[in-house]
Amino acid sequence: QAQLVESGGGLVQPGGSLRLSCAASGSMFSIYTMGWYRQGPGKQRELVATITSTGGTNYEDSVKGRFTISRDNAKNTVYLKMNSLKPEDTAVYYCNARRTWEDMYWGQGTQVVVSS
Repeated sequence: QAQLVESGGGLVQPGGSLRLSCAASGSMFSIYTMGWYRQGPGKQRELVATITSTGGTNYEDSVKGRFTISRDNAKNTVYLKMNSLKPEDTAVYYCNARRTWEDMYWGQGTQVVVSS
């Protein structure tokens, strides 16, 4: 079925930046709400940010002003630009595509480690 391929994770120092990318297969990308979720050590998976088919965005309070979600429908790709990274941002980050709650797909996850 639909496939989501993530890239851009890695090790970064506190205060640094990373940009995550998620490339989606299929021809219906433009109608999906896209999102990023994360799961830190010993924590539940949580919403980071979403972007609708029309460009509306939503962010978790802890990342507001630091992270920016964007999408390029021509490339079937969603991005998460992360600035001013903190150790508490350390997590596995997952890409999500959702048309309905039943029509939803997840990426494999990419590790982000923020540490000195």
